[in-house]
Amino acid sequence: MSYLRAFSTLGCPQANLEECFALAERFGLDALEIRALAGTVDLPAYFAATYGSPEAMAEKLDEGSAGMRRIRIAALGTSFRLIGATAKEREAFLDFVPWAEALGVRWLRVFDGGKSADEGELAEAVATVRWWRAERSRRRLTTDLMVETHDALFKGSAIARFVEAAPGTAILWDSHHTWKKGREDPLTTWARVAGAIVHVHVKDSVSIPSARHPFSYTLPGGGEFPAGPLMAALRGEFAGVVSLEWERLWHPTLPPLEDALRAAAERGWW
Repeated sequence: MSYLRAFSTLGCPQANLEECFALAERFGLDALEIRALAGTVDLPAYFAATYGSPEAMAEKLDEGSAGMRRIRIAALGTSFRLIGATAKEREAFLDFVPWAEALGVRWLRVFDGGKSADEGELAEAVATVRWWRAERSRRRLTTDLMVETHDALFKGSAIARFVEAAPGTAILWDSHHTWKKGREDPLTTWARVAGAIVHVHVKDSVSIPSARHPFSYTLPGGGEFPAGPLMAALRGEFAGVVSLEWERLWHPTLPPLEDALRAAAERGWW
C-alpha cells in the first residue's frame, strides 16, 4: 500500500494551472490539491474566465501534456464551512460542483468551522452534511465533500464524535493542526480516526512565534513535527493523498514552494 503525494496550490498562489502541473511533474508527484490559482481562491470564477465552461476545461486538460494527463486533481479547495454557513455561502459552494464533475474530481474540500465541537456545533455540522447529501442525491453527483479538521475538530476526540454523528463523511486530516493545537501525537490521532481519513495535510514548524501563530513554519524536515513515524504508518496503512500544505498565500515571506518540495525530497521527509 502506498499513498499518493501532492501539494496544495496555496504554496504557489500566483501560478496558473499549467504551471502547477509542471511543478508537480518536475518533482514526480501524483496529484494536485487546487486551492488558489493566479492570485485568487475564487476557483469557479477563475475557471470560467480562463476556460469558458467545465466541458471546455476538461477538454483542454485532456489535450495537455503527458504530466497533465497522469497527475490527478485530488481536490478543489472551497472556503465553505459546515458550521455557520449562510444560504449565500451554500450557493457559492455549489458553484464548484460543475467544475469538479467535469474534471472527475473526487473531493470538494470544506472546513468544519465552529470552535468547540459542542453538541450544538456538531448538530449544525451534521445538518449541513445532510443538506449536501440531499443535493448530491438529487443531482446524481459523483463528487463529494471532505471535511478538513481546521477549527472545531482540532482534536482526535472531536473528529471521532463528528464521524460517529455523520457516518460515512470523509475527513481531510490536518496532521500538523491536531499535533500543534491539539497537542496530540499524530500516531494517536491516526489510530483513532484513520478509517474516515481520505486526505492528509502535512507541514513542519518550530516553536517560535510568528506574526499569525505561536509557531513558525519551516522547510520540511527543518522543524519539530514528528514526520518520520507518521509517514512510516501512512506508507503501510494509507492509500489516500498526502499533501504538502505550504501556506505561502497566507504567509508570503515563506520560501518558494519549489524550495519546500526540494527539501522534502532531499530529506526523505515523505
